Amino acid sequence: MKTESHRSSHEQFFLDGPGTRKSELGFVFRVARDFIKGFRVLHFVGPCVTVFGSARIKEDHPYYELGRRVGRSLVDLGFTVMTGGGPGLMEAANRGAQEAGGRSVGCNISLPMEQSNNPYLDRWVDIHYFFIRKVFLFKYSYGFIGLPGGVGTMDEIFEAVTLIQTRKIAHFPIVLMGEKYWRPLIVFLEQMAEEGTISEADIKLFLVTDQIEEAIAHIDYYAKEKFRLKRIQSPVPNRLLAEW
Repeated sequence: MKTESHRSSHEQFFLDGPGTRKSELGFVFRVARDFIKGFRVLHFVGPCVTVFGSARIKEDHPYYELGRRVGRSLVDLGFTVMTGGGPGLMEAANRGAQEAGGRSVGCNISLPMEQSNNPYLDRWVDIHYFFIRKVFLFKYSYGFIGLPGGVGTMDEIFEAVTLIQTRKIAHFPIVLMGEKYWRPLIVFLEQMAEEGTISEADIKLFLVTDQIEEAIAHIDYYAKEKFRLKRIQSPVPNRLLAEW
């Protein structure tokens, strides 16, 4: 039985199971609205590299400075830095991009707590559904950098791996920054390979490093040389369509 608290949340209502035809149609329209809103904002920002990372790490943590350096270095390669738009290490990467004079964009998820847009975004879009947000984070990106993070960061990183593994997207580079933090994950993946649930090749989808130079060289090789990505002129917004 659906409670009033369930009805107050589109996400919880959706997960309650089949609803009325009217409510299901309303869900479809809300999803379409989020997609259209995101396409209108993000169509003009690429090419991007998406940086994942914890929303909970504060400015005085060494990982925060690592995130700023990542943002600055990606701008030096000619990329727009895209994040989930929130605080913590997402903020750090966006901040580094702005400090380097590059473009900084975010795809923020609307949550009742914790997540809000950070102040270092040139453009952003607010999204209600996680699955739509992930579409945007992957659609415009030619590489992915995972800074230390929690369950949300892991979800996004493994979504990228799954898409590459199943050839739904090209073999774009995935870099995990913070070798000590990510080492237990790599050990677990190696155990999975031994059990035969993944292949050795899947582990090689990751570069795990503490070195900014190595990470950026990896992104540069795969995204720019292997895929022959060149500096491109972004599409011009149409004023008649109220774009940008």
